[in-house]
Amino acid sequence: MASIEDIAAVTQQLGRPPLAEFDVVLRHADGAPMVIRNAPFLADGTPMPTRFWLVDIALNDAVARLESSGGVKLIGGLMQESEIAATHVRYALERDAQIPVGYAGPRPSGGVAGTARGLKCLHAHYAYFLAGGDDPVGRIVHQQLAEQSQARLSDELE
Repeated sequence: MASIEDIAAVTQQLGRPPLAEFDVVLRHADGAPMVIRNAPFLADGTPMPTRFWLVDIALNDAVARLESSGGVKLIGGLMQESEIAATHVRYALERDAQIPVGYAGPRPSGGVAGTARGLKCLHAHYAYFLAGGDDPVGRIVHQQLAEQSQARLSDELE
């Protein structure tokens, strides 16, 4: 369960209050939240398919740049559809394990970011990877961001 300080920090990072209960699963060295794990339902019972959320502003911006430069298509082209599908299954199983047995209401659906097939949101894949999930898409995002960071550093040193 998130502390009052975590709720305040995540509210600031998102620019709005979080809609679901959450806990912080990855922090910066200074304690600032980087990745949160959402409950499978919002406070009003609405299903929440996105279990892991990247809340770090700088990482969000970096992943957004990767997406806007064709990263979804690029990374999707590097992956077997079966690898992506297996990632969605692992993600959904982890999320659905938090739903009480016998729960009869509407349930979250899909895998990473609620996607049933294919690749949609690199942010959610990266959050899942950073939280320790077996996510090959997130692993490639991590590699791409590291390469971009190295390239920027090289440019600055020239």
